[in-house]
Amino acid sequence: PYIVKSFTPQLVILSKNPKFWQPGKPEVSELKIPSYDSNTSAELALQKGQIDWTNLYIPNIQKTYINLDPQHNHYWFPASDIVMLFMPLTKYPFNLLPVRQAISSAIDRSKLDQLGESGYEPPANPTGLLPYNKDYMDPQYANLSFTVDTAKSEQLLQGAGFTKGSDGIYADKNGKKLSFNLNVVSGYTDWITDCQLMATELQAVGIKVNVNVIAFDAYYNALQNGTFDMALLWTNPGPTPYFLYDALLRSTNSAPIGQPASSNYERWNDPTTDALLNQYATSTDPTVQKQVIVSIEKIMVEQMPSIPLMNEPYWYQYNTSKFVGWPDQQHPYAAPGTATYPDIEYVVLNLHPAG
Repeated sequence: PYIVKSFTPQLVILSKNPKFWQPGKPEVSELKIPSYDSNTSAELALQKGQIDWTNLYIPNIQKTYINLDPQHNHYWFPASDIVMLFMPLTKYPFNLLPVRQAISSAIDRSKLDQLGESGYEPPANPTGLLPYNKDYMDPQYANLSFTVDTAKSEQLLQGAGFTKGSDGIYADKNGKKLSFNLNVVSGYTDWITDCQLMATELQAVGIKVNVNVIAFDAYYNALQNGTFDMALLWTNPGPTPYFLYDALLRSTNSAPIGQPASSNYERWNDPTTDALLNQYATSTDPTVQKQVIVSIEKIMVEQMPSIPLMNEPYWYQYNTSKFVGWPDQQHPYAAPGTATYPDIEYVVLNLHPAG
């Protein structure tokens, strides 16, 4: 519905396509898409009324945004995906399940939610499924939750052959310490806090973590090529858990270290998982498909290819002073926010001038 009018690294302007196939659409004649260097600078522009639609993490949003103009400033945070901790599984020592389990047991997900995410992101289920996927959940996992157990973390490391040094950090029999970089994007203020919290918690069980705050391009390039130790990342949602698991776990979505993977950044390569995903994709029987998902849930819980942390919402703020027709809790016709292709097109085509 739009064509590019102008482009700079700071601002993209799209203008209405006069040849668009729907007569009279879109009613929004121009879209201006500015670039901001952090959540903080974008939030300031939002508070000043310079942004009509965005997807930001905003602490205490009622006070800092809604109360500035309760008639026009709104937000809606429906469940979107799971934030996970990724590690390249073909890289030592992340190929060792006890190391992954030790890392998971040391993390206080409730603290991440409350201190890092302002209470917007409750702890994830170990299966990686969201509450709206409850019909696919194996009953044995429905009420399963992660528990913080630092003693268990150290027992797992010791059982895997690691010994704590005088500096409090575990090392293997060759003297290689459990010392890693944890990548996070500069400007992602909530995730930076999450990573700092996890670094402190992991230090307490003998794993040294350096929070590596880098530009998005460097961060994403490292994910794709597997040239990272640990990284915080969202996952791919979909109408059923198949879409999450397919992107996360299918081996053809991976690649050797040094080559770009499309989505399986942790490099999980398991014939059983692939066979289950193929079985789902080639079946039209809902019962068979559900059983496949249940089987993959077991793999997630028992083998921990990546570590689920929190249920992430669609960050979504909007202002109704100029345009109305936005999706909301009463009219959930599209996934909200400005990074939800193809839903962003549905949203724009549904908007019309206020008044």
